[in-house]
Amino acid sequence: MIEMGFLATAFATLFVVVDPLGLVPLFIALTPGMTREQRRAIGLRACFVAVGILTTFGLLGEAVLGFIGISMPAFRIAGGILLFLTALDMLFERRTQRREGQTAAEPHDHDPSVFPLAIPLIAGPGAIASMILLVGAADGWQGVLAVHLVMLVTVVSAFLLFLVAGPLERLLGRTGTLVITRLLGMLLAALSVQFVIDGIRGSGLLG
Repeated sequence: MIEMGFLATAFATLFVVVDPLGLVPLFIALTPGMTREQRRAIGLRACFVAVGILTTFGLLGEAVLGFIGISMPAFRIAGGILLFLTALDMLFERRTQRREGQTAAEPHDHDPSVFPLAIPLIAGPGAIASMILLVGAADGWQGVLAVHLVMLVTVVSAFLLFLVAGPLERLLGRTGTLVITRLLGMLLAALSVQFVIDGIRGSGLLG
C-alpha cells in the first residue's frame, strides 16, 4: 500500500523542481512567431525526451551510484544540498535569470525541444537528483511505479501549460509568476532539508 504522505512529497518535490509555471515564459521565448501547431509539436517532443531521461535515471540511477561506490544516504545528503541551492535560486530569482540567459543564448531558428527545453529546463540536475532520491526512498515496486507516475503527471502538466502559454502569461503577469516562484522556493527549501536529515539518519551518524 502506497502512503499518501509519500505521494504528496513526491509530487511536491518534482512539481517544484520542474516548475511548469516558470517554464511558460521561457517556452514562449524559445518559440517566437511559431504557430500553435508548431509549438504543440515542440512541447510534445521536449516532454517525451524529458520523460525518457527521468525514467532512465529513476530506474538505473541507484544501480549506477552503487557501481561507483556512492551510498544512498550520501546521495540523499548531496541531493538535498543541490535542491536547497535550487530553492535559494528560486527565492532570489537567480534561477529565472539563469534560465532566461540559456534561452537568450540560443538562436530562435532551430528546434529547441531537446536543448534547452528538455535538457536542462525540464529534466535538469535537480529533477534527475529528485528522481533518484524518491525512487531510493520508495517502498517496493509499487512505490517506484508511483514515483514515475507522479513524474509523468508533472511533465504532462508542463505540456498542458505549454498549450496555453500565451493566455496564461498574460493572466499571471510577471508579478504573479514571481509570487508563485517564491512560494514554491520556500516549499522546496523545506523538502531539501528533509532529504539531508533523512540522509544523515540513514548513514547512522545520529545513532
